[in-house]
Amino acid sequence: MKLRRLLDALSLYLPLIVVAMLASGSWWLVRSIPALSSPEANKPVRQEPDYRLSDFSVKSFNATGQMTREITGKKAQHFPATENLQIEEIRIFAQNDNGSRMSAQALQGVASDDGTQVTLVGQAQTIQHAQENRPQIELRGERLVALPDEDRVLSDDPVHITRGRDVFTANTMNFNSNTGEYVLQGRVRGTLMPTTTKP
Repeated sequence: MKLRRLLDALSLYLPLIVVAMLASGSWWLVRSIPALSSPEANKPVRQEPDYRLSDFSVKSFNATGQMTREITGKKAQHFPATENLQIEEIRIFAQNDNGSRMSAQALQGVASDDGTQVTLVGQAQTIQHAQENRPQIELRGERLVALPDEDRVLSDDPVHITRGRDVFTANTMNFNSNTGEYVLQGRVRGTLMPTTTKP
């Protein structure tokens, strides 16, 4: 009799036990298998462009709605493998909170996806426009690297600098467009013009 009652009790609870085990197994499979067989896990990074642009303009604004940056170009291709945008005939305008304005252009440009770096290649030129007592500063070279968030322009190649009427050349440069200061290294040459005072 006792054995029969035990078997009857098991027959009542056995389906619940089986369902609980199946549920646990299903939960484990759902958590484990997608991580192992996800197509994204082993998918190779796309090497060809995933989109293209023509005659475009991209603008950035600050919290007050003032435009802080604009990048335009004739053509552009975005490469997900390197996470950058390659631009032909690039033009840049930037303005910081202090009102300092800078414009730049080159035959080609490479902009990072997060916008923290723009490399100008081929007849590269940037201009720090005159402001109050600070004269206009123009930088020219074959390759200039702009860091908009840091208000800096870098170059590991020879550069030609015009500051007002003064002219400098150097092998490398680190220019802070916010303060107007720059560090020149390598073979540095400069021509300083005398300042003229009004009578």
